[in-house]
This record gives sequence, structure tokens and C-alpha cells, in this order.
Amino acid sequence: MNKTLFYFILSFLFFFNAFAQKEKDSLFFDIQFKWKSEHLELNKNYVSDKDTLQINVVKFYISGVEINYNDGTIFREKDSYHLINFEHFKSFPIAKKENKEISKISFNIGIDSTASVSGALSGDLDLQNGMYWAWQSGYINMKIEGKSNSCKTRKNAFQFHIGGYLRPNYALRKINIHCDNQNQIDLVMDLSKLFEKINLSELNTIMIPCEKAMHFADLTTKIFFVE
Repeated sequence: MNKTLFYFILSFLFFFNAFAQKEKDSLFFDIQFKWKSEHLELNKNYVSDKDTLQINVVKFYISGVEINYNDGTIFREKDSYHLINFEHFKSFPIAKKENKEISKISFNIGIDSTASVSGALSGDLDLQNGMYWAWQSGYINMKIEGKSNSCKTRKNAFQFHIGGYLRPNYALRKINIHCDNQNQIDLVMDLSKLFEKINLSELNTIMIPCEKAMHFADLTTKIFFVE
């Protein structure tokens, strides 16, 4: 074995072990997407109390993550903005794993007013992610799209683009979830709980900040929990 290859393998093993150790020492934020007891699948038929529907897009922002530990300490993530895309979702590290249990998790659904007016940003806040209204400054906090025969729209489509950073149409919503002394973050997002509250024949399109968008944002606070 020549020296170049030897040092390449040695470097690879060093960085691989360092990465594996970092993964082991990290507290990950995980979400299970469900429809009642089933794992959610795109373009699959689901039945709510009011409609039969398919879901094609689920994208939203999580920000301002806080972790409350049972010893009274609180971790607040710095620059806490995460774009969640169900189609390509992977759990992601939030903090260093601590030898103590979690009592509460808090986070926002959406982007705060400060970031909304900060101009061109990068990463998950990049305007190229398709979660920003070019015609109206501000981020789209949540997108849920699909189709249902209940919708008398083109191709029976429903589109919910929820955002707004100016009152009275401030769409950011804070979620507080009390945990039973867990040492990891395993959330469930159950979309059946949302569509049980919506009649798609009457409400199937929200594309601007408005009173209906605020009501929809309120409903999203009820669909996250831990099992």
C-alpha cells in the first residue's frame, strides 16, 4: 500500500469516526407524519369525517426551538429555522445530548416578523425554496396541497398557503408539548386532526394572509403531539 492511499484511508476513518461520535452525542428532532394510526403517504386516498382526499405537498417551517429539561434548565437553539418537507424529511440534530430528561418541547410553526423582513437569506430561509411570497413580503409558514372530489376547483385541487407577519394577520403559532420525561424528540404530526375540522367543499383555497388563514393556523396547533 502506497503512502498516499494509506493517509487517505487514515483520514477517512478519522472523519468517519468523528462524524459517528457527533451523531451519537446529538439530540435529534424527529417527526412521524401520520393519518390517524397510519404512516402518511403522498397521493394516497384518505377518508376524513367530511371528505375523501389525497395529500400531495406538506411543507412548513419550524423555528424557535426550545427544550425544557426536568432539572429546570432550558436550551434555546440559536438561529432556529428549519424547513420541513415531508417528501424528503430526515431527522436533524438540534442540540448536544444531555444526561437528563426532557419535560417540555416548544417551537413555532412559521417564521417570525424579524426574519420575514431581513431580506435575502440563505439555507432553509433561501427564497428559492418556494416558501416566500414575491408579491407580498413574508414567508409562507405552511403549505398543504392535494385534491378531493369535494373541491369544485380545477383538477379538484385544494391549496392552503398559510402566512402573514403583520397583525391582525400574524400567522406564526407557538406549540408547547409536555413530555413524560423523554430523552429524545419524537413528534407526531397527524393530518387527520386538521382535515376533521375542514369541509373542503366550503374551504379549499387560502393563498393570502386573511382571517381564514388565521383560523387555519390555529388548527395546526392541535395536530402535533408525542406518543
